Amino acid sequence: MPTLLAIGTAKGLFLATSPGGRGWEVSGPHFPMTGVYAVAVDPRPGTPRLLVGMTSSHFGPSVATSDDLGASWAEPEQAPVAFPTDTGASLGRVWQIVPGGADAPDVVWAGTEPSALFRSTDGGRSFTLVRSLWDHPHREQWGAGFGGQAMHTVLPHPRDPDRILVAMSTGGVYRSEDAGQSWSPGNTGIRAYFLPDEWPEFGQCVHKVARDAGNPERLYAQNHHGVYRSDDDGRTWTSIAAGLPSDFGFPIVAHPSRPGTVFTFPLVADSQRYPVDHRCRVFRSTDAGDKWEPLSVGLPDEPFHPSVLRDAMCAGGAGDVYFGTRSGEVYASRDDGDSWSLVAAHLPDVLCVRAAEV
Repeated sequence: MPTLLAIGTAKGLFLATSPGGRGWEVSGPHFPMTGVYAVAVDPRPGTPRLLVGMTSSHFGPSVATSDDLGASWAEPEQAPVAFPTDTGASLGRVWQIVPGGADAPDVVWAGTEPSALFRSTDGGRSFTLVRSLWDHPHREQWGAGFGGQAMHTVLPHPRDPDRILVAMSTGGVYRSEDAGQSWSPGNTGIRAYFLPDEWPEFGQCVHKVARDAGNPERLYAQNHHGVYRSDDDGRTWTSIAAGLPSDFGFPIVAHPSRPGTVFTFPLVADSQRYPVDHRCRVFRSTDAGDKWEPLSVGLPDEPFHPSVLRDAMCAGGAGDVYFGTRSGEVYASRDDGDSWSLVAAHLPDVLCVRAAEV
C-alpha cells in the first residue's frame, strides 16, 4: 500500500509518496510562504482527508482540507478556528490537529496558541472553542514556552470517548473524563526545575506526550528537562530518562503497533539545543523506557547540528518511523529505526511530519 508523508515546513507543505515502498516522490510546496505547524491525516472519511494548520504573516492562521490527497484544497474565507469575541483573544496559530475516535467519525480536535482546545463536528471545516478548558481557573496562570504558548498535544482515549488528554507549554498536562465538560491537571511526578516549587500542581513545560499503542493507559512525555512515563492515563508520572544522554528534547513518539516501544531525539539542553555530541541519533526503548539504545545506521556520520522539533517525528504503518530537521532533511526508517534513508533534503525548516498508508 502506498505511503503518504506530509511534511509541514516554515515555507509550506510538501507531500512525499512512496508508491511501492521504495523511493520517494516529493511534491510541493502547497501553501507556499506559510508556516505549517500542524498536519493530520484522517482515514475515517474513506479517502483520507488531509487537514493542514498554517500561518501566513500576511493573512494570519487558517485550516485547509483536502479529500484527494492534496490535488485540491478547500479553505474557507473565514478562518475555521477563531476565538469568540467575548474572550478578548485572537488566534496565533494552530499547533495540533487530531481526528476523534472511530465512534465520532466527524469529530476533529485542534490545539492552538494561545493555549486552547477547539472541537469540530464536521470533519474539520469549522471549530468551536471548548469553553470548559478556556474558563479553567488555572488558565490565566499558564505561561508561554520559548516557542510560544502552545497547546501542542491532544490525545483522545481510543477506547473511552469520554476521556481526553491535552498538554501545553507552559501549563502542563490536563485530563477530562467527562467528554471535556471538566478538566483536572495531571502532572504529579513531573519536575519543573525552573519554578520556586519544583513539584507544582501545574505549570510544567511539557514538550510532547504520546500514547502507547498496546496499552492506552500508558503515556510517554518529553518535558523541558525530563522524560517520563505514566501508567495510569496521565494521573501520575515516573522518570524514564536513565540511559539517555540527555533528558532534554522535543519529540517523543510511540510505536503504532508494538507496546512499550518509544522513540525520542535527545538534545543538549537549554543554551545550545544541538544533538548530543553533535551526532544524529534517534533513541529507542522497547521496554517502555527502562532501557534505551541509539539508532544511527544510515544517518549522517559527520558532525550534525540541527534539532528535531516536537511534531517533526512520527510513526506510521507497521514499522515506519520518520523525522525532519530544522535544516530541511527528512529521514525514514522501515524497520523500527534499525536503519534509515533520506526522503528529502534542502527543504525549509521542518516543523511537523505525519504519515499514513493510502
